[in-house]
This record gives sequence, structure tokens and C-alpha cells, in this order.
Amino acid sequence: MSDTQDDVPVVVVGGGPAGSTAATLIADQGHRVVLFEREHFPRFHIGESLIPETYWVLKRLGMLPKLRDSHFVKKYSVQFVNEHGKLSEPFYFVEHKPHESSQTWQVVRSEFDQMLLDNAREHGVEAQEGVRVLDVVFEGDRAVGVRVQHEDGSQRQVRCRVVVDASGQSSLIMSRLGLRQWDPELKKAALWTYFEGAYRDTGRDEGTTLVLRTEGKKGWFWYIPQHNDVVSVGVVASHDYLFRNRTSSDYETIYNEEVARCPGLHSRLAGAKRVDEFRVAKEYTYRASRASGDGWVLVGDAFGFLDPLYSSGVLLALKSGQLAADAVAEGLAKGDTSAAQLGKWEANFRRGMDRMRRLVCEFYDGFSFGRFVQRHPHLKGHLTDLLIGDLFHDKVDDVVAPMNAMRAEFAATRNAD
Repeated sequence: MSDTQDDVPVVVVGGGPAGSTAATLIADQGHRVVLFEREHFPRFHIGESLIPETYWVLKRLGMLPKLRDSHFVKKYSVQFVNEHGKLSEPFYFVEHKPHESSQTWQVVRSEFDQMLLDNAREHGVEAQEGVRVLDVVFEGDRAVGVRVQHEDGSQRQVRCRVVVDASGQSSLIMSRLGLRQWDPELKKAALWTYFEGAYRDTGRDEGTTLVLRTEGKKGWFWYIPQHNDVVSVGVVASHDYLFRNRTSSDYETIYNEEVARCPGLHSRLAGAKRVDEFRVAKEYTYRASRASGDGWVLVGDAFGFLDPLYSSGVLLALKSGQLAADAVAEGLAKGDTSAAQLGKWEANFRRGMDRMRRLVCEFYDGFSFGRFVQRHPHLKGHLTDLLIGDLFHDKVDDVVAPMNAMRAEFAATRNAD
């Protein structure tokens, strides 16, 4: 095999949701795209609950008919369970936005990601699996291609005008250039597994995502019903709390200790059978200091990852893939693949991530969203927009000043106690 390949306009590194989205939408605008994925799909991945605002990117990708025909469980709502096991009323998305987008899905990522990658191929993307990108090739500060290795050990260099790095949390360019910035507050970790025979509601409540607090609000569990009678159940808490000063470092022991501290889970898991190993993600909230450079752009987890509390991961992957794709296609059309052109979407995207991050931090700090809505009922719509993923409009910032005032009030009360 030759060690070089003819130039291509765009190379995408990684075939997950961000990479598949970017590749599809660049190809749709008339450009040749080669995508390299080191694994063979289907492959396991976490991040299974879609929020309503994913609808708009999925529509543009042409994925909605495929999802409607899938066996994925339909999701209409989210529900919260406090540390005493008390259940809130279901929060039905359609009551806020009476639109088809208010029904979404609980997906199995191995299947969902496969669907997205197959869809990219249908749109003309040359997607190659089992090909590892060893490095991004730079000439000075400009990315000019990638060096790849095939499964037979052979290597070659592929030159291109733009590298879209969608390589996930390993993030080739972020690691090479030292761009990763860990979140100073959200030093969380997750421990999860899967059950058959666990309790699930019926009708439109079957696919409800549950967020269940543990005693003392030390952490919370997600509870995500999937098809084939499987439920994904995972605990999120501070890294130190989960994995330090324990009597045992065994994941099963730690997990069971946290289940015991979550009254809302006890009846739901009674009689259920665990059907998978215990899986862990540690200290995973981070962001790159910049999203682009000359000839390269970061999307999805290769740019950043946010705490999974409000299930924003797939939305941020799809949205960054879409925004970057449009910037790349525009840049190719006008002969400008500079950092400024390829990252022209970054500032607004960061603001959206910051808005979601704020809600996550408020949850961990004990802020009462119910009390906030009671006091500021006219802002319920903006708060709801944030929770469903409508993050990229300045209008939702109307919640900030009232939220700051209530936070100060809560802090003063807590200090007085």
C-alpha cells in the first residue's frame, strides 16, 4: 500500500455523533469528506438520553424518519425524585412547546451511532472503520493532514485542507497542543450498569428519564428506560466521594452502597437482574481553550464535555458538528480555512454551554428551581428552554439576575444556620 493519498478537502477524525454530523453536513454542501474511525461499529458508548433540541439537527441530517421507525423508547418527560424518595410531577416537554420536537428518544448509543454513521455514508461521506489516526500533520501552525494506521499495520499520510477533530475525549489536537482545561468545580465521576426487569412506567411515562437524589444530596442516579426491557442506572457524585476513603475499592460494592442510599431506587430495582459490567467515567468535565486553528476545528467531546445531569451531551455533539460543518463549508467555498473562519461559531456555542453549566452547578449547590418558578413565574418558559436544550439565545439570560439574587439569599440563610 502506498504511503500517501491524494489531497481531500476535509478529513474527519472520529465517527461518533459529532463527527458523523459534521461529515454529513459538509458533504451535503458539495465537498468530499473522508472520515476515519478507529473502531468498528457498533461499539459501546454512554450518553443515551436525547433532549428535545436534538430534533432540529436530526431533522437536517435526515434522521427523523429512521428514528421514528426505530425500536428506541420514546421519551416525553423528565421526573425528579428527592433524597427521601418523593416523586415530583412529570415534566412533559410538550406542555411547554406543543411541537413534534417535544417527543424524543432513549437510545442505545451503539445502535444510534451506527445509524448516524450509515446515514453519513448515504450522504456521500467516505467513512472508513478500523483506521486509527495516529497524529495530525502540521506545517508550522497549520494542520495539513493526518497520519493514519490500518489494521494490517501499514501507515499513510492523507493531506487535506481541513481536519475536523471529533476524536472524543482523547481529543488528538487538544492533547497535542495542551488545550484541555478541567472544570474547577464539576469534578464529578460516574459509575453505572444495566438491569433487566427493573420497574418502568407505562404509556407516555415509559420513557421518562428519572433523576434521583441520594441521601444527604451526596450524589444522584440517572434511570433511563431502554428497549428490550433494559434500564441504564448510574450514580454521579464528586470523584473523591465515590472513590476515596471507602472500605472497598470494588466498583460493585461502591455502587450497591450508593443504591442503598437512594430510597427512590429501592422498589424500582427490586427483583431486577444486572446484565452488564460496572462502568466508570472519572473527572470528565473539561473544555478546550479554543475550538479552532488554521486548518483544524474541534467538535463534540474533542472540544469539551459537560456533566450529564441534564443529558446535554448528544445535543452539544450534534450542535457543534452542525455549526462547525457550516463554517468549514463556507470557508472552503471562499478559500478561507483560518482559525477565525473555522471557529466563527465558538463564542455563541460557549455561551450555550455556560448556560447549561450554570443550571448544573445550581443543582449541586441545592438551589430550588421550584421555589424560583414560584417567585418568578414569568421566567418559567426561559428556564424550561434551558432544560430542553434551547441554549443559544440571549433571551434566556433573563433568568440570571433573579437566580443570582436567590442564590445569595440561600447562601445567607445557610451561613446563618
